[in-house]
Amino acid sequence: MKVLALASYPTEAAATRYRLEQFVAPLAERGITLNVHPFIDSKLFEQLYRRKSWPRTAIGLAKSALLRPAELVGAYQADVVLIQREAMIFGPPLIEWLTTQVLKRPMVLDLDDATYVSYTSPTYGGIGRALKWFSKTDNLIRWATIVTCGNRSIAEYVASNGAQARIIPTVVDTDVFRPARDRSEVGQVVLGWIGTHSTFPYLESIFPALRELARNHAFRLRIVGAGKDEINIPGVDVESLPWRLEREVPDFQSIDIGLYPIDASLYSGKWAAGKSGFKAIQYMAVGVPYVATPVGASAELGEVGVTHFLASNQQEWRDALAELIVNADKRWQMGVAGRSHVTEQFALPVHADKLAAVLREAATK
Repeated sequence: MKVLALASYPTEAAATRYRLEQFVAPLAERGITLNVHPFIDSKLFEQLYRRKSWPRTAIGLAKSALLRPAELVGAYQADVVLIQREAMIFGPPLIEWLTTQVLKRPMVLDLDDATYVSYTSPTYGGIGRALKWFSKTDNLIRWATIVTCGNRSIAEYVASNGAQARIIPTVVDTDVFRPARDRSEVGQVVLGWIGTHSTFPYLESIFPALRELARNHAFRLRIVGAGKDEINIPGVDVESLPWRLEREVPDFQSIDIGLYPIDASLYSGKWAAGKSGFKAIQYMAVGVPYVATPVGASAELGEVGVTHFLASNQQEWRDALAELIVNADKRWQMGVAGRSHVTEQFALPVHADKLAAVLREAATK
């Protein structure tokens, strides 16, 4: 069975890496050939959110758009076309319309975020909002044979639009994401956050709690992927690092306590509700306890008080983090419990079976 996967972004994007590419080998073992074709390449992705690079970015996007229709040949030859979010990151859903309405190929749409929620890009503002064509997701849901959803909230939205939804959470290969072998409790406790420039405002929402926490507790704050060279929080020892693909797992392993704040007031609130909780799975996979805001799937993953703590306001964030900072045994116990939870509930082979079943179901309809 042949499946063509059209992704918005290259492997550097978590959605492409963990919702598509890591399934290539497992699906091959199940008799399914998955070919992943991103809309933009790694070089263009690297400069995509740099405002000063917008002329080169515009040229690169135009070139990608001109080349994208060539994928229709592969779509015609495939048994199923799998669209991760959208075939192109701007403009109307032309490729998807041609695939489903003209070529009559069954389409599986994969949504790991609430892409049906309109928001203003922190990089491109109103221009980006206009080009993004947010209404396309509703069209894609209608045209899809099946929609794979990262969490229950997205699945409920899909079902409310009359489409068939299947929940497949974003997971990691626990043979790759595993606790560090040489982990030591000696030295300063490291609080860590790994994300992107677009999710950095979530972390900023708990800066007041971190500032207060630093008055009574010694810790280092390691921030990866914020897109800022210097981040200042009075009284807090902050280390800001650029995100690197080759360093992704070691970065997670270097953390003693994971931070997973979600400010539901940002990006219209509805976007936050659609978050799939992937960071929680990454923390647990490497045996790191964490504190999270109970929004979206993060309120449903793990076991509160056993694998992690939840915090809804600044005081709760201070209290939860303080308890983990002073109690190394608690950190270790939560880390072990989190690792066990992920290996039991979110194993890659199990979800490869689910994805294979969805693709075969779509091919027969």
